[in-house]
Amino acid sequence: MSDITKLTLADARDAVQGKKISAVELTQAHLAAMAKARALNAYIVETPEKALDMAKASDARIASGKAGPLEGLPLGIKDLYATEGVHMQACSHILDGFKPPYESTVTSQLWRDGAVMLGKLNMDEFAMGSSNETSYYGPVASPWLPANWDAAQGREALKGDKKGLLVPGGSSGGSATAVAAHLCLGATATDTGGSIRQPAAFTGTVGIKPTYGRCSRWGVAAFASSLDQAGPIARTVRDCAIMLGSMAGYDVKDSTSVDTPVPDYEAAIGASIKGKKIGIPKEYRIDGMPAEIEALWQKGIEWLRAAGAEIVDISLPYTKTALPAYYIVAPAEASSNLARYDGVRYGLRVPGKDISSMYENTRAEGFGREVRRRIMIGTYVLSAGYYDAYYVRAQKIRTLIKRDFETAYKAGIDAILTPATPSAAFGIGEKGSADPVEMYLNDVFTVTVNMAGLPGLAVPGGLSASGLPLGLQLIGRPFDEETLFSIAEVIEQSAGRIELPQAWW
Repeated sequence: MSDITKLTLADARDAVQGKKISAVELTQAHLAAMAKARALNAYIVETPEKALDMAKASDARIASGKAGPLEGLPLGIKDLYATEGVHMQACSHILDGFKPPYESTVTSQLWRDGAVMLGKLNMDEFAMGSSNETSYYGPVASPWLPANWDAAQGREALKGDKKGLLVPGGSSGGSATAVAAHLCLGATATDTGGSIRQPAAFTGTVGIKPTYGRCSRWGVAAFASSLDQAGPIARTVRDCAIMLGSMAGYDVKDSTSVDTPVPDYEAAIGASIKGKKIGIPKEYRIDGMPAEIEALWQKGIEWLRAAGAEIVDISLPYTKTALPAYYIVAPAEASSNLARYDGVRYGLRVPGKDISSMYENTRAEGFGREVRRRIMIGTYVLSAGYYDAYYVRAQKIRTLIKRDFETAYKAGIDAILTPATPSAAFGIGEKGSADPVEMYLNDVFTVTVNMAGLPGLAVPGGLSASGLPLGLQLIGRPFDEETLFSIAEVIEQSAGRIELPQAWW
């Protein structure tokens, strides 16, 4: 095989278990690709020795006929996941030097099934961002080049501050870039308001945010506990289904984990969608939406209709309130969750004249600008005199958002089709520096899913006029990820798989 990093996860699985290539060969190829692509800044820590040890153990299990579902497959792990004895900082200065003595439930299940860890992936600090520009380790560059740029211009920009290059989306930007640039077969990610689906849409990859409670949050650093959910980013719908099969499952250590069977998601690939009712919510036609996003949405509708689905216009009236409500609920929970980082037990400690000033100095230096902003917003909306006016009202709106979806599903809708993002990827440094709300608007199509706890999947639908990926979003019933996979496969086949960028870096 010429370049085995270009294999899909499913094809690599078949090749390794069929002994056409070894897990060690596959891992070495990815480690070499990572070394050549360091300027993209997708990985903040590489673990080559650990990866090769895991790959050797996989080859031994394959030889003895005891291969797991992911045996020998190299994956990247978002820095939000605890990995025993390996750097885990949520890409924040405040967790400097932290190496957890425990493993997150999701990653432990991946290793149980034979996967290989290549390293830890860059991300927005504590998952707060939509472009992977808030990381303590600097921004991640998308492997997609801006229109009219050549490889030499891209390489030159990588040597500096990366201005002009495209963002991969966030907060799981390192995950999306690593998958799109063939630096791993798949990656773990997390989604609090769109942080799996938006970067997947920006990079021409596939990402699913499962139903809240489907994957354990134990060992994953918390941003907003009632919204966070783990999920995969991969290059195909089938690859995402395979990964989610290992990541999902009940966990007694997580009180929000739901004790329900994990189906065979891969078996849903190729299932007929004839007779499925697909809802098209009128509220997602927002003012100023680019014509190419509207055109892509219409293409998706036609593809599903051609596959036998019934297209139904629906209304989700409280959609317009989701973004402002989200940016009250999420910072409120973040301000509470991040109170534990104080410099006393682990991570960064900046001395002060007394304990209070030590707290203040550590948190001021340890947290980046965006994290400090959200802590301040969250503390404000939870404070006396404002709690009822802001937080309680936002939670009431959240209930109404959830009820909108429940009404649609009770009326027989099987899934909902929307755009994934309001535009293609934008440039590093282009948004949010003067007005953070401009950046927050990137989540306008995705936050409703988290507010309602539903599964959402982003799948590539085509390219923009400037040749950049555009994605479609599918929103499903609770714990019905199977239907999303079957519908997404139809879109993937109808659109044709996007050819990911050749290595220019």
